[in-house]
Amino acid sequence: MSLIVQKFGGSSVADAEGIKRVAKRVVDTHAAGNEVVVVVSAMGDSTDELLDLAGQITTLGNAREMDMLLSAGERISMALLAMAINELGGSAQSFTGSQAGMITDAFHGKARIIDVSPHRIKTAIERGDIAIVAGFQGVSQDSHDITTLGRGGSDTTAVALAAALDADVCEIYTDVDGVYTADPRVVSSAQKIEKISSEEMLELAASGAKILHLRCVEYARRFGVPLHVRSSFSAHEGTWVLPSPDDKIKIQEGEPLEQPIISGVAHDRSEAKVTVVGVPDIPGKAAEIFGIVAGANTNIDMIVQNVSTKGSGRTDISFTLPIIDGKEAIDALNAAQAVVGFDTIQYNEQIGKLSLIGAGMRSNPGVSHRFFEALHNAGVNIDMISTSEIRISVVTSAKLLDTAVRAVHAAFGLDGEDAATVYGGTGR
Repeated sequence: MSLIVQKFGGSSVADAEGIKRVAKRVVDTHAAGNEVVVVVSAMGDSTDELLDLAGQITTLGNAREMDMLLSAGERISMALLAMAINELGGSAQSFTGSQAGMITDAFHGKARIIDVSPHRIKTAIERGDIAIVAGFQGVSQDSHDITTLGRGGSDTTAVALAAALDADVCEIYTDVDGVYTADPRVVSSAQKIEKISSEEMLELAASGAKILHLRCVEYARRFGVPLHVRSSFSAHEGTWVLPSPDDKIKIQEGEPLEQPIISGVAHDRSEAKVTVVGVPDIPGKAAEIFGIVAGANTNIDMIVQNVSTKGSGRTDISFTLPIIDGKEAIDALNAAQAVVGFDTIQYNEQIGKLSLIGAGMRSNPGVSHRFFEALHNAGVNIDMISTSEIRISVVTSAKLLDTAVRAVHAAFGLDGEDAATVYGGTGR
């Protein structure tokens, strides 16, 4: 008997028919002799719709009340799925994040898991029930208020439960057949990846690939949870994300022994670019700036500092950050302008980030040349560059992002003959 944690995204449970389809899959998995825990997201785009509704009422929503509002979507999904399973003759019981033992810190909207105590979930599966858990949410250890985990939080919930329950696998069900070499909504010729290392998946997730949330992959890698990304709309084998060398699936006869140079191309439209202009070019000023941004609880992605103009004694520092954190970061920097001593701040939301990822690029020269040549041939100008051992990222104009993705994907021979299938969802 295996213990399987299954996570279903919003497009999989977008309507009554979708919920019934998911219920059938869950019941079949349980009937095959497995213990099953299911984590669900809110239906369709309902989280975005709740955000839109709140925006019609207030521009300064109270963080605690926003979490109370947004956590409602997953509670609706979990109850309806439990009803659908019971209607099929199964035995299911639903649990909120707090009932499932998801203990978090007190930071509303971006809470982090600090402990998982799934006692009620264990009792349910020992009783032979299917446990349905609301993703994306938990309860603060200090205030006992409901908290939400931020975008992609249901993935993190699923992996955290899988780790706490010592599950055999965590299956992430979505609206495509697995992890692709690019977003199939942008590159219709993208190919499905059969197996990928957690290292490469981390880079893809960090670079904007929406198929898995970054925190989910980090958690899975830390606790050795195998991930299987699949579609809830088909029975096709998905993509295995392997957390460590010990978990690698044995190479079958006829398979190449060396992995491809490039695993995929990712893009991200959710970031903004901040340039702090006229910073005194003396030791400690960069630390002051990033300390202020950190104090606003904002994550920074790419950073570039220009060489100071001769004789000016001043420099410019540019960085990217999530658009949703832009206002708080800018307000914090402006409040400290006199202390830091910079001249002005420039803020631009009309940017896009493009990333090329592949562990094979470590030992293959010429990757950077081919990458930048493809962008040049496509007429794409570059604002910022960042690299790691297995990634090259650039920032460009948002208007040219799709063109850049297709150009780089083709340049590295990643285009397939058949069009990828996207079964549902808007990609919103």
